[in-house]
Amino acid sequence: MQKYELVHEIQNLCPNNQMRDVFFQEVETIDPEKYVRQKLKGKNVTVTTDKKADGTVTVYASCDGLTQKFVFTPI
Repeated sequence: MQKYELVHEIQNLCPNNQMRDVFFQEVETIDPEKYVRQKLKGKNVTVTTDKKADGTVTVYASCDGLTQKFVFTPI
């Protein structure tokens, strides 16, 4: 399993509020996209993954209309 620093950003849907909720944690996973899919439980989940050469994986998720971004950086 690969160990990652995970930065999880949740877009704020409140009008006139540009702040986002941001959470930091360390996780161990083989597949970051699968990790996100297991974490999000919704009726309509769409996931897009962007993998960089340095090993960073960014997963963009839309879950029931709420946009979230998960950035996995190898430790």
